[in-house]
Amino acid sequence: VLFRSSVLALPQPSPIVVNFCFAKAATMAQAGVDKALTAISRVALGLGTAAMIPSLCLFDVDGGQRVVILNMLSGVEDKVRGEGTHFKVPWLMQPKWYNVRIRPKLIQTTTGTKDLQMVTIHVRMLFKPDIEGLPTIHKTLGEDYDERVIPSIANEVMKATIAQYNAEQLLTQREQVSHEIRDAIVARASQFNILMDDVALTHLTYGKEFARAIEEKQVAEQDAERQKFIVLRSEQERQATVIRSEGEAEAAKMISQALKEHGSGLIEVRRIDAAKDIADNLSKSPNVMYLPNGQQMLLNMAGGARQQ
Repeated sequence: VLFRSSVLALPQPSPIVVNFCFAKAATMAQAGVDKALTAISRVALGLGTAAMIPSLCLFDVDGGQRVVILNMLSGVEDKVRGEGTHFKVPWLMQPKWYNVRIRPKLIQTTTGTKDLQMVTIHVRMLFKPDIEGLPTIHKTLGEDYDERVIPSIANEVMKATIAQYNAEQLLTQREQVSHEIRDAIVARASQFNILMDDVALTHLTYGKEFARAIEEKQVAEQDAERQKFIVLRSEQERQATVIRSEGEAEAAKMISQALKEHGSGLIEVRRIDAAKDIADNLSKSPNVMYLPNGQQMLLNMAGGARQQ
């Protein structure tokens, strides 16, 4: 009771003092929160900056690629970056990627031959850039160097080569024509730091007039061969007729000689054989009921009116 009475006897704080204490505490809490947020933002900014460094200062070169560096102060650098991860200075160094794998290229052109026949020729090329010449390619041609150079040199070489041959020679000497086109394209492409691994002549198509002329020529040659065969067959038939006639004459001569020496016995034997064959055939025929008398049926076994 004495304690409670003493507590109640203490002086009570005024409302102004209480509000001031609450305001002070709130100010201190706000300052702590501000410090914590500042620390967090600094850490986040540091982490963000650290995360941006690889994308800004590093670049990767994949397999089958090479990179040429464009320095904004000194121009294109002579060093070519190979496969792997490389360092760059943001904005100052700009990498340019180039594909160094072998790629195909199909070129088609229509040109005239030496005998003024129009032909359409297709050439397939496998090419890649010279790695050491990539800085020169980037300086002089750009990233689309294949579209700038290859069609022009291929058309030039094909037209110049085809103009040296006749239309018929393009068929009979196709391997030689393909070899000349390949050597010329390889030599011309090397001047632009482009390597040609293979150049092949894939299609060769003639105009409608030349195709019609070839067809007519083949038909004429077939007709000539047919006439030649007919002549040869006639000659063979003539020779066979001559040989047959000579054989028959020789046989008649031999028969006449035999008849002179031995009489007509051979003829009688032949007559008997023929009469037997005729009688046998007539006996088997259902339309013959009897054999007429006095007809020339070769059945007179005694020789007819032959004198005895």
